[in-house]
Amino acid sequence: MMKCIIVDDEPLAREGMKLNIGELSNLTLVGEFEDAASANEFLKKNDVDIMFLDIEMPGISGLEFLRSLSNPPMVILTTAYPQYAVEAYELDVVDYLVKPIKLDRFIKAVAKAEEYIKLSKNTAVFEAIEDDFIFIKSERKYIKIKFDELLFIEGLKDYVIVHATHGRYMTAMNVKTIHNKLPEDIFFRVSKSFIINVNHIDDIDGNYVNIKENKIPIGRSYRDVFLEFVNKRLLRR
Repeated sequence: MMKCIIVDDEPLAREGMKLNIGELSNLTLVGEFEDAASANEFLKKNDVDIMFLDIEMPGISGLEFLRSLSNPPMVILTTAYPQYAVEAYELDVVDYLVKPIKLDRFIKAVAKAEEYIKLSKNTAVFEAIEDDFIFIKSERKYIKIKFDELLFIEGLKDYVIVHATHGRYMTAMNVKTIHNKLPEDIFFRVSKSFIINVNHIDDIDGNYVNIKENKIPIGRSYRDVFLEFVNKRLLRR
């Protein structure tokens, strides 16, 4: 059972979120707050697995609150403003839900958070990067991931999640460190939190790269360099 809290200044939004939470047997609501200060006091004294956090709130915004936390729980942002999505993903959020939130989309976000929580309890150990593959150790197994099987790498707090064609693996390493070890003609860092395998790009849609069923945000400070790289790569074909 995962413990969750709601932080949202709108009573109706909190009620809607409680209805969604009530639909899932793996969630239990342990607190709801109309401002960041109250939520912060609760987090200091209680263990929380997931925080459903609104962005636009009086006083301290959700993003400002998140930046102030040294060790936040898994965060799923809830907002009526889709334009904050790229900035939000720079803060290692698990997902970004735009109001009104549909139940199927809510379930998908919670499932993602649950998987990441499970991965964090069984982190893999990064072993080596060779010419065309990486080696990680997960539980008692050594897993070889070829570069062409590696879809993208996602940073989350003090870990990276390696998304491969055959599974996901969390290892204690930051995005910058692993990026420096990978071949730059294949793996491109598109934001503070994401490195993509350019050979797996399906398309680029506005501020997002689509790889399989994953929508990966392009950071503002990375966008121009990335698009220049993509254009040069296309011209070489």
